[in-house]
Amino acid sequence: MRIPYYQVDAFTAEIFRGNPAGVCVLERWLPDPILQKIAAENNLSETAFFARERDYFHLRWFTPVMEVDLCGHATMAPAFVLFSELGHEEASVRFHTRSGWLTATRQDEVIELDFPSRPPMPCVGPEQLFHGLGGEPLEVLKSRDYLAVFKSQAEVAALEPRMDLLARLDCLGIIATAPGNDSDFVSRFFAPKAGIPEDPATGSSHCTLIPFWAERLGKSEMFAKQISPRGGEMFCRDRGDRVGIGGRAVIYSRSEIEVPV
Repeated sequence: MRIPYYQVDAFTAEIFRGNPAGVCVLERWLPDPILQKIAAENNLSETAFFARERDYFHLRWFTPVMEVDLCGHATMAPAFVLFSELGHEEASVRFHTRSGWLTATRQDEVIELDFPSRPPMPCVGPEQLFHGLGGEPLEVLKSRDYLAVFKSQAEVAALEPRMDLLARLDCLGIIATAPGNDSDFVSRFFAPKAGIPEDPATGSSHCTLIPFWAERLGKSEMFAKQISPRGGEMFCRDRGDRVGIGGRAVIYSRSEIEVPV
């Protein structure tokens, strides 16, 4: 079987920046072990698989080692492929996922994702978190991920985390965040347990970052940067129980995958 395959850099308008996602366009679903092998072979933080189901698309995401419940850049990537490559003419596209219904809406060059809000709650940070990050945050909160809040962008940029320690924590990932120098806030995201040491630009972490910073800054619209080596830019909206995560995307490659089925 030959599967149309695209690689998309999301949350950026420049090749070699943002977060690269693999996008596989399926006519029918393949066995889960095959999907996982494709994701491992791609060796990207996530590979997205989607197939049309009547007037919507069924979407799943795999890291090189596991399926995940929510992924932002690998939702933006298939939406971008549908809009720019596959002739989807409507302004929005609906995906059914493990996190329920998600919508991607095109607004000029920006695609905005409508995602669930995951506000963090204050917690006592485990010592392993502090040792793993290699820095002392001002406070620690938790939703799906630990959220470590630092005083400055420079502190977040200087972190040199120990992935072996972070991988043992009771969470999917760890978000480090602080006020930004030329943005409302910045972040980095580490998920070694999911096979992603540092994610370049993470949509799902902003489900927690947006409600947190909206309350702290007293504003519902914000501009955020993820200060990984590749970097990413997000246009953020707080909508109560939902968040809007906007960004640009660009095609890196178009090809086919051949799998024995």
